Amino acid sequence: MQKRVHSREFKLDIVRQISMGQKRPAQACREYGLAESVLSRWRKEYQERGESAFQPLQAEGSTTQDQRITELEQFCGQLALENQVLKKTLQRLESRSAMR
Repeated sequence: MQKRVHSREFKLDIVRQISMGQKRPAQACREYGLAESVLSRWRKEYQERGESAFQPLQAEGSTTQDQRITELEQFCGQLALENQVLKKTLQRLESRSAMR
């Protein structure tokens, strides 16, 4: 028996129908020819990951990594700006003290 591959949209559609009470698990299994264990696994993943379920974990990790890079770039820019302000302030204080 060959292993069937279902699309992410198909899995989400079925799990959403069950979670919203439109269908019972047994009914979905009969209609779509699914094993109870398969549907149970899909429901568990949907409960754990929500709408991001059924995507490869690597893709989710790279998205998280991209977000982290963006956050760090913004933080670095903020630090550079603060550093520039502090340098200007220090120069002004030094020039004032040199005038005295």
